[in-house]
Amino acid sequence: MPDRPALLDLMTELRERREPHALATVVEATGSTSAHPGDKALIDAGGQVLTGWVGGGCAEGNVRQTALEALGDGVPRLIYLDLDDEVLGTGMPCGGAMRVFVEPLLPPPALWVLGHGRVTEALCRFGATLGFRVIVHDTPAPDPLRYPDAAAIIGDDDEYARLQPLGADAVIIATQHKGDHLSAVRALRSQAGYVAIVASNKRAGLMRDFLRDEGFSDNELARLRAPAGLDLRARTPEEIAFAVMGEVVMLRRGGTGAPLNASAAARTPTTKPVRVLDAVGDT
Repeated sequence: MPDRPALLDLMTELRERREPHALATVVEATGSTSAHPGDKALIDAGGQVLTGWVGGGCAEGNVRQTALEALGDGVPRLIYLDLDDEVLGTGMPCGGAMRVFVEPLLPPPALWVLGHGRVTEALCRFGATLGFRVIVHDTPAPDPLRYPDAAAIIGDDDEYARLQPLGADAVIIATQHKGDHLSAVRALRSQAGYVAIVASNKRAGLMRDFLRDEGFSDNELARLRAPAGLDLRARTPEEIAFAVMGEVVMLRRGGTGAPLNASAAARTPTTKPVRVLDAVGDT
C-alpha cells in the first residue's frame, strides 16, 4: 500500500475536487491472505482502485463492488471475505479470510446562492446550518462580513462561468432580476438537483417564457422551482429564506410538505374547533 502521507494527499485532492470516493481498510486477516490488517485502498466513483492494496483478485473485486454500493447509498459496510471457499466465498480458493471496512467519502452538497441582500444572507446562514457547503455568488464586490458561513464567495463572474453545480447541489437565484436569465440558463443546463428563483409569480412566468424561447422543453422547465419555496405565507427575508430551504430539504429527503399531524388528525375526531392565534396577545 502507499505510504500514509501519499494516501492522505490523494484523499485531500479528491475532496477538493468534490469527487466521491471510498476508503477500504483491512481490519482483520487470518490464514495465508496477501493483505494484512491496516492495509488500505482508495476507490473512485467508478469502482477503480486509485491506490493501495486490500488483496489481489481473490478480494479486490468484492471490495470494489462493495465500494460502489456504499457510494450509492452513503452507508459504510463491514464485509467478510472467505478466501478458502471457491463456491460460497470470493470465488477463488486463495486461502484465509478477511474483514474489510468500506467507508464512502461523499462530498457535502453545495448550496449555490446567487444574489445579495438579507434573503441571500439568511440563505447562507440556514444552508450552512443544514450541512451544505455554501457558495455565494454576489457581484461586483461582495462583502465577506455579510456571509460569515460561506465556504466560498465569488465576486468576479458576471457570466456565471464558475457556476458548476453537481447533481446533489442546489442553486438558488436571488439576484432581484439582475442576470437571473443568464444564471438560470446555466443552472438548468447543469446537473444541479434543485434550481430555484426567488421571484414573484409574474417574474417567474416571464422567466419561463424566456427559457422556453432559449430551447428548454417543458420537462426541463419542470426542474425549475419558481417562485422558490414552500407556501408558508412568508413575509420577512428570513421567513422567505426559511421557506426556500424547507423546499430544498423536502425534495432532498423525499418529503411531501404535508403536516406531520395530518394522518393523526384524520384518525382522531375533533370535538370542538381549535383556534390558532395569529399574533402574540391575540385572545
